[in-house]
Amino acid sequence: MTISQTPVDFAQLKQHMQTTIVGQSKLVERLLIGVLTEGHLLVEGVPGLAKTTAVRTLAGGMALGFQRIQFTPDMIPGDITGSDIFVPADGHFRFVAGPLFQEIILADEINRAPPKVQSALLEAMQEQQITVGGTTRVLPPVFMVMATQNPIEQEGTYPLPEAQLDRFIMKVELDYPSADEELEVLRRDTARLQGAAAVSAIPALSAAQVLAARQTVNHIYLDQMLERYIVAVVGATREPARWDDSLAGWLNRGASPRATLALARCARARAYLAGRDFVEPGDIMDIAPDVLNHRIELSFAARADAVRPRQVIERILEKVPAP
Repeated sequence: MTISQTPVDFAQLKQHMQTTIVGQSKLVERLLIGVLTEGHLLVEGVPGLAKTTAVRTLAGGMALGFQRIQFTPDMIPGDITGSDIFVPADGHFRFVAGPLFQEIILADEINRAPPKVQSALLEAMQEQQITVGGTTRVLPPVFMVMATQNPIEQEGTYPLPEAQLDRFIMKVELDYPSADEELEVLRRDTARLQGAAAVSAIPALSAAQVLAARQTVNHIYLDQMLERYIVAVVGATREPARWDDSLAGWLNRGASPRATLALARCARARAYLAGRDFVEPGDIMDIAPDVLNHRIELSFAARADAVRPRQVIERILEKVPAP
């Protein structure tokens, strides 16, 4: 069964991104899921893995505003929210909007921002509004933050607070491309430098089309058995001993109910991109590691054994029976 209104626009956008970006198909799909679920993405990977290119390509296929913000330790909240500026000629203050008032935000190296800046960003992400000088201003209806952080270099960084991490609907971990993919990157860059690179143009999605697609996603069918499966998977992060003794030694804290909601929404969006009007167990199992890996806290023993959060989630998916 397929959905009554095939997501042609998003299929074209996905194809456009995949032809522009070599590899990173997972990142492309997660970006589209973020747009469809009103979610924000945290992307972790070393520099040079096409994170910025992916977001620019996404914005280029949509008739939406785009802004890249490079976070640094000396920033203040007004650098991203905007501030009230006194105009001597008029004798009063005038608000000058900051970069957060765009629709698609690339927050580069978010963990380099000091806590007050992260707090201002948290309000924008969670409430979709910004408060400056006692006045609250609403952000655009389509608003998405894709934040990046380097997993290796930690000097001069501020760890993201748990409350802010929980606001990211997914955390995507990127790896190096394969040899064939890297060879294709090299060839495309050579073609670009020689002026022979083809530029593919697609009709830009409007904000109204994105909002309509979100409504369609909200009506994707999620069976009661799959709802129970989602609750069981998230619940296993809180009561790991019920499923496996080794899990109990790995986990200090499980995921919150917000993770349950996020997992259901992302599974619906994945089914939508696949052209289905119903969620399959595979949608949940595929998306669960990215939805849950930043919402759990590993024990000291797990960290000492170099256990990764993604390994814990994969073990949970092995132990919790799917419908």
